[in-house]
Amino acid sequence: MHKPRALGAFIGLAIGDALGAPLEGLPPRPIAVTEMEGGGIHDTLPGEYTDDTLQATALAESLVECGEFDPDDFARRLVLVYRAHPKFFGPTSGAVLDLIERGVAPEDAARRVHEARGGSRSNGSVMRGIPIGIFYPPEEVWEVSLAASRVTHHDSTAGEASAFVNRMVSGMCRGETADTAFSRALDLSRDPELRGLLEDYRAHAPEPSLDAVICTHCAVRIFMEASSFRDAVVWAVNLGGDADTVGAIVGGLAGAHFGIESIPASWLSALRDRKDLLSLAQRLFAESRP
Repeated sequence: MHKPRALGAFIGLAIGDALGAPLEGLPPRPIAVTEMEGGGIHDTLPGEYTDDTLQATALAESLVECGEFDPDDFARRLVLVYRAHPKFFGPTSGAVLDLIERGVAPEDAARRVHEARGGSRSNGSVMRGIPIGIFYPPEEVWEVSLAASRVTHHDSTAGEASAFVNRMVSGMCRGETADTAFSRALDLSRDPELRGLLEDYRAHAPEPSLDAVICTHCAVRIFMEASSFRDAVVWAVNLGGDADTVGAIVGGLAGAHFGIESIPASWLSALRDRKDLLSLAQRLFAESRP
């Protein structure tokens, strides 16, 4: 297990989320954003993150406290951060967490919302799942990722997208190159649409979509083609659209590859709750499985 990569994956997620937060839901700007700014649809402060990091933090805390993935504990923690910061949550996760708070079991709540909304293939379970890749070794990460996705997203394709990203993170945190981590994740992929997009990822333009599959392709392509952590995240967030989520996923992947030392100092110093997030990242690394 490579500590700088594990810390980089978790903190990189938060950095990408915070850098992209003021660009969420907007078209690309004529001049690229390269430092932490505030504003946007949620009127965030510079360095303030959104529910991507809030949900990932809930997951990391649950893994550390329980010593394994516990869907009920994770769901309880998600409800707490949802109630504290409801403005950041998407409609799928929000509707599911409303039901869970009323006593409905997580997977039942996710199924009900999936049926009522006509689907649940949004990217909410992809953006938060990177702690699973840090915590679990490659041979265990896929099935745990699917289970964690099902807490709020009944659609199996959303789970497959999350598992692909988490398998890459798990491998890179344990010494795999980016190319090896990508090819081994591709070997495990069972969803034909996701696999088709990622097999030849350069054939498709990166699109910062709310859709789990299209968003995952966007993030993976950017990561695989970028030459540094900074270049990857700047490219990701300046596409606009779901900028905070694409930024979070790219930041997690790039952090797992380049390590925490690759994160620009000006970004890290501006990150809200930096000390608490670093402490949690350290604890997640300490408790992770080889």
